[in-house]
Amino acid sequence: MLTTVWIIQIFSAILLTILVLMHSPKGDGLGAIGGMANLFSSQKSAESGLNKLTMYVAIIFLVTSFITGFHLFR
Repeated sequence: MLTTVWIIQIFSAILLTILVLMHSPKGDGLGAIGGMANLFSSQKSAESGLNKLTMYVAIIFLVTSFITGFHLFR
């Protein structure tokens, strides 16, 4: 059981790294200070899907990390 959790955790860590690197850079520069950075930008559907997928993989990684941690300190 624990070996399966470790395999899922390693796979999700690699996938999470790849997904984070696929995101477009959000360098807003000085526009981020005044809050005007998002005035003319819109989020495309592909990037929205990438954000959701990244969130789900991050949740899977966190859950497997908690399971592994609780099992080791039991």
